[in-house]
Amino acid sequence: MTIPARLTALAVTGAAVLGLVAQTGASAAPVRPPHQHVDEIDVYGHRGASGYRPEHTLAAYELAARMGADFIEPDLVPTKDGHLVARHENEISGTTDVAERPEFADRKTTKVVDGTAITGWFTEDFTLAELKTLRAVERIPELRPNNTIYDGRFEVPTLQEVLDLRARLSRELGREIGVAPETKHPSYFAAIGLPLEPRLADVLDRNRLNHPRAKVAVQSFEVGNLKRLDREVRVRLVQLISSSGAPQDFIEAGDPRTYADLVTPEGLREIAGYADVIGPDTKVVLPVDERGFLTEPTEVVADAHRAGLDVVPYTVRAENEFLPADFRSSADPAAHGDVFAFYEALFDQGVDGIFSDHPDTAVLAAQEHARR
Repeated sequence: MTIPARLTALAVTGAAVLGLVAQTGASAAPVRPPHQHVDEIDVYGHRGASGYRPEHTLAAYELAARMGADFIEPDLVPTKDGHLVARHENEISGTTDVAERPEFADRKTTKVVDGTAITGWFTEDFTLAELKTLRAVERIPELRPNNTIYDGRFEVPTLQEVLDLRARLSRELGREIGVAPETKHPSYFAAIGLPLEPRLADVLDRNRLNHPRAKVAVQSFEVGNLKRLDREVRVRLVQLISSSGAPQDFIEAGDPRTYADLVTPEGLREIAGYADVIGPDTKVVLPVDERGFLTEPTEVVADAHRAGLDVVPYTVRAENEFLPADFRSSADPAAHGDVFAFYEALFDQGVDGIFSDHPDTAVLAAQEHARR
């Protein structure tokens, strides 16, 4: 998106934003354009504008787009009957009102997901029709109390509904809104007979978005499912990189490599064989010490660019709780800190995009950086 287009996107009246409560073929072998590093920084509305609305709701996605985000980001998990829906996790007691629904009390159970025992309610135990009776709530009310006024007002959207919203907003705003779906726990879902990859490829095919020019970027923390997707889809693929641990499929296969191994020059060259972008935790680019203060930047961005990969770190949030100590405004974890200084520190590393819960701040920071 050009800077003037971003400025136009930000020219939304306060009344329009406050009134925003939206509820609303076979794949060939992948052919992707080569990496081209540009100065423009793309903004990804992380779970929508989740700093202002309950995450993974159509209202959050719409607000992100109207704030100028280039991409909206739905995390994908399946229902019992195989529909892909947008939730950060398949356990939904923290993001919906399911725990208050007596008709679903008997669905509460304990499962082991990616090696961790979790007790709650899981999307794969609900049909889509049942899931649609639930309503979204704010996941971190202690940090985002203002978002709680929207509790109970929005449904859990399907991927198709997100794509329909994206198409409508692209027409209304006069610019293409991208979508960056993340496949959650792919090894787990494959093991229980609900693989994500063919379902995602099918939805992209049906919406004519499975081609190299589509503004689509599919993400995963695992490696194996991205390699499978590399054979099934022709959109850009994003290898997510945690600041600790290892991909779950590596752990299950006994592969000793960690995420740290993936961001060595050798590891990045391997990633470039099946993906187009890395999405590292911000701490992979700008590490922090034991007190939370920034230390020396790494060479990950430069090494990734040499391998032909774009770099889009996650996730910038304005609250002190999530900022490096250098940028906190007070001891209050819910108060906003100097998020613009953090953006600038990341942008100075040459990143190609940024995930943000507060996409309006990211858009403004990117504009200011471009004018420097």
